Amino acid sequence: MLKVKSVFSHSFEKYGKVLKGYDVKELLEKLESGTEKPEAAVIYTPGDKNLEALPVAAQFSTNAYGGMPVQVGYCNGNNTKLNCLEYHRGSELNIPANDIILLLAPLQAVKDGKLDTSHVEAFRAPAGTVVQIYETTLHYAPCNDVRDGEVSKEGFRVIVVLPKDTNTEKPQLSEIDAEDKLLWARNKWLIAHPDSNEAKQGAFVGLSGKNIDIAH
Repeated sequence: MLKVKSVFSHSFEKYGKVLKGYDVKELLEKLESGTEKPEAAVIYTPGDKNLEALPVAAQFSTNAYGGMPVQVGYCNGNNTKLNCLEYHRGSELNIPANDIILLLAPLQAVKDGKLDTSHVEAFRAPAGTVVQIYETTLHYAPCNDVRDGEVSKEGFRVIVVLPKDTNTEKPQLSEIDAEDKLLWARNKWLIAHPDSNEAKQGAFVGLSGKNIDIAH
């Protein structure tokens, strides 16, 4: 089982940082009351108008992204597996309503679209933390929290802030660079494990080694 570190630890500094000063109470209340949480799946919505209407959404755009347009969506459900890793042009903010585990790896370790999952590290993000994930950090869906070898049955709801239109319809493109094979959606480069559903759907298979499962 992977050792779980904290997003406040020195080990996390190469992957991202925790942003301070944002009041996310109303944002998380609306997330909890207005979005579903599947018991045996993960759902993702790139942008939610109710969340984007809150004052803190404008603060993210102005302060965290320096005036760039952003989308405020969510990722909810239950998950214990790695399955894939993705990256974007631009940082991502994750704000969990309850404690979660993030599985992360450095983009610099990817060679020709390939990565061994031994590079993956696990970090706990406590509820209410505004976690910035750098664009050079590979990541994917959050995982349920795990403590003393026991996986939480609570699942998760997580706010996801990204540059506007990320994870929407993939653009039509002719391959110019080898990286183009990884493009799975708009501003979303994806590397799949062969055991994942994404691989079965045609995603680029580049993860080797164990498909990490925090439950084992």
